[in-house]
Amino acid sequence: MRANAYVVVEQPDAAPFDPGPQTGHPVHHSTDDRLDHFIERDGVRFAGMHLLVDFFGAKRLDDLELMETALRGAVEAAGATLLHIHLHHFTPNGGISGVAVLAESHISVHTWPERDYAAFDIFMCGDARPELGAEVLRECFKPTRQEILEQKRGVIDGA
Repeated sequence: MRANAYVVVEQPDAAPFDPGPQTGHPVHHSTDDRLDHFIERDGVRFAGMHLLVDFFGAKRLDDLELMETALRGAVEAAGATLLHIHLHHFTPNGGISGVAVLAESHISVHTWPERDYAAFDIFMCGDARPELGAEVLRECFKPTRQEILEQKRGVIDGA
């Protein structure tokens, strides 16, 4: 595992994932004065935060309408810009795969309702707060356990 990644594991009685202070991250200009939407945190400049979110013991993972509502809520909570949502409902198990395409990147989902398991992939750049989107998804699907792997993407050396 790279040094800029860590895992957050929550048990049912654990406190919710703490996204930290509610302040935005500075967005930097490139050398030709265009916004590049890179983030700087603790002296490190990078493209964006990528969260791999696993839900175990989750509910209603075959509910297509709830999934779309949850993705829209996650995008809004994160302060991101929704461009398009595409969801596919599998039969006979009712699993859902799909993506919310964002101006800031994406949220993808794959569910296994027969296993009460869902995998979300949340990648956002700029001022978006992917951890707040993950919290909305947790509230919607009510997992008994979640694991979050956080990865800084596009780390610029010497920033």
